[in-house]
Amino acid sequence: MCATEAEGIRLSKMSSCGGCAAKIGPGVLKRMLADLPRSTDPALLIGTETSDDAAVYRISDDLALIQTVDFFPPMVDDPYTFGQIAAANALSDVYAMGGVPKLAINLLCFPVNTLPLTAVRAILQGGLDKVIEAGASLCGGHSIEDKEPKYGLAVTGFAHPSKILSNAAAREGDLLLFTKPLGSGILTTAAKAELLAPADYELLIRMLTTLNAKSQQSASAFDVHACTDVTGFGLVGHAGEMAQGSGKTIELWANELPIFPAALEFARMGIVPAGAYRNREYQEQTAYISPSIPLERTDVLFDPQTSGGLLFAIAEKDAPSLLHALQEHSEWARIIGQVCARGEKDIIVK
Repeated sequence: MCATEAEGIRLSKMSSCGGCAAKIGPGVLKRMLADLPRSTDPALLIGTETSDDAAVYRISDDLALIQTVDFFPPMVDDPYTFGQIAAANALSDVYAMGGVPKLAINLLCFPVNTLPLTAVRAILQGGLDKVIEAGASLCGGHSIEDKEPKYGLAVTGFAHPSKILSNAAAREGDLLLFTKPLGSGILTTAAKAELLAPADYELLIRMLTTLNAKSQQSASAFDVHACTDVTGFGLVGHAGEMAQGSGKTIELWANELPIFPAALEFARMGIVPAGAYRNREYQEQTAYISPSIPLERTDVLFDPQTSGGLLFAIAEKDAPSLLHALQEHSEWARIIGQVCARGEKDIIVK
């Protein structure tokens, strides 16, 4: 029995989150950042110019530092599991940049008078175990009192400057490979309503707590052109950022997407997180979706993900070999689309 169950508390009920790791929409972020000055330091290899997953700073000719931060409210009841998911999600940004995590610092908010300290400790233990699994060191952190729990990490990683993966370097003709099933936002919403079968919940948690380390390690042996991880903006949103940054149009193949088996069924029932509707409202302006695609499948395209998979862009000739390498540790890896010449839309879904 987890600490929250022992105290009669359901962790996810303490959160205003709509069942997933909701993000502020990209349109809002762009408006907030529009007038802020940007760094002119030539050692800053990746900053705010593109919608990349982390900042990259060149330390020397053979060493670059990767810096990222991510935290959010709970989407599951068990505090230890929540800590694992939040840590895996934060660590993923370093993997998406082609790096290896080395240092992590806790970010923790919690209601001191209503959340048992045993639950808080379990959250931190879950995060620590994932940091250790990643081969990194957890070095303290910062906590504040808040009305709802929130947890995540600031993570520092390293990579060779020539090995950095941006989301803004996809090339025309590249194929897109993706490594995890989609629909986690839909399933966490169903779980919050106590509608998710135990087997489906077990699969969901296994995917949410799986590090993207092995996928990044597999890809490091190939000439990958671009990469991002798919999280709160959904597949269309993060693929759209890759398209914008690269000056290309990305074509996604709806029938090739890896999707949690139960996600389409719940989407048909209308059990979809609020974040998916926000994503759709913003992203439909820059995406064309074939009218032949069923609504429940388009819901998955916009579904905000937590601790989602890596999206790689790689030359067509290398894609089968990378796919084989990814499938050695992930049965969900798929080729899901292609990078095309720039058209009227960022994304075309067929």
